[in-house]
Amino acid sequence: MKEVEAVKDLATVSVISNLLTKHKSQQFADVWNLGINLALRISDLLELKFDDLTGTHVTVIEKKTKKPRTIKLNDKAKAIIERLRSENPNDVFLFQSKSRNMKAVNAITRQAVGKAFSEIGEMVSVHLSTHSMRKTRGYHVYKQTNNLALVMKMLNHSSPSVTLRYIGIDQEELDSISDSISL
Repeated sequence: MKEVEAVKDLATVSVISNLLTKHKSQQFADVWNLGINLALRISDLLELKFDDLTGTHVTVIEKKTKKPRTIKLNDKAKAIIERLRSENPNDVFLFQSKSRNMKAVNAITRQAVGKAFSEIGEMVSVHLSTHSMRKTRGYHVYKQTNNLALVMKMLNHSSPSVTLRYIGIDQEELDSISDSISL
């Protein structure tokens, strides 16, 4: 199985959003766009409720690590949240399932998101999954800041080597060295 990588080209990030809107739904594009901006694991992202998002920050207790994480909402994240709130005033979850077969109110499933991302990934020849948003955010923050400690903290990782491998820097640096050094 091919490992999921960060989407390293910003134009492709935008293309993925547009294709999700066109071929899947605005809801899947919103998951992609908010996920790129918050870098939450999909399980934490899909569980966000409108009541969790007041003010300038969101604080979650990560399901996987049980660690708290506070994230400042940037302008794009705020705009997505406000649009979702105005379009869905009675929804509990940001990404609420619209299925009429459900007896309770639920968020859309990670399986549905994963399937949509995978299908769009095939269209752009990128192996996409629900991890792609988080990896992409980490990669671009690292490339812009060159601050590994910052990326580690953002992703709640405890090891630099895990973070570098997670965002795909190790292989990229090895490839670069191979291209630039001939003996």
